[in-house]
Amino acid sequence: MDDNLMIKTEKLVKQYGEGENMIYALNNVDFEVRKGEFVAVTGESGSGKTTLLNCLGSLDRPTSGKITACGREITTLDDKGLSAYRRKNIGFIFQSYNLIPVLNVEENIVLPLNLDNTPPDTEFLNELLELTGLDKKRLNFPHELSGGQQQRVAFARALIHKPQIILADEPTGNLDSKNSREIISILKSSIKKYNQTLILITHDGSIASQADRVCRISDGVLSE
Repeated sequence: MDDNLMIKTEKLVKQYGEGENMIYALNNVDFEVRKGEFVAVTGESGSGKTTLLNCLGSLDRPTSGKITACGREITTLDDKGLSAYRRKNIGFIFQSYNLIPVLNVEENIVLPLNLDNTPPDTEFLNELLELTGLDKKRLNFPHELSGGQQQRVAFARALIHKPQIILADEPTGNLDSKNSREIISILKSSIKKYNQTLILITHDGSIASQADRVCRISDGVLSE
């Protein structure tokens, strides 16, 4: 595999049901993403966007096909191997912030490290707090933050373990236009600064237009 190729899928299929009731969420998807690339994936609701992201992040297993990511084929890994792959390589950002109400900003950010018994890199944590504009909110709790600030916490949490790949599923879906622009600006700054790869699902054409490349899924079929 090319050292600059972060993700490659070959004839990726995800189907639900059988016979006449069978639905293809992904239908023979061939997809490549290079290191440092920002790829936007668009499509109607139910077209297969989130299924693709979940398969790439090993939250879901494809029915058939092959996924190679970070230099290894992940479709052959067992559950323990997939869990290790996620923890080491993937940063997830979802539309819902999924913050823990009883933890403050800093504690929410370092939670993935604590669950993995890994001490946080204090210098990097401070860098993330500054990057996201949360340095003065580190002791605040989620209910004391705006929606935009909560999404920034979720973003910093996704980055705290220094993943190679960021998978973002409608990360600005619950935000107004101002906060959406700021979140995308932070994401673009992050992938440039830390040489990360970003795959982002969005319905927003203005956000998609900022990507290096735009792909569209329709009925499980991917096109560019």
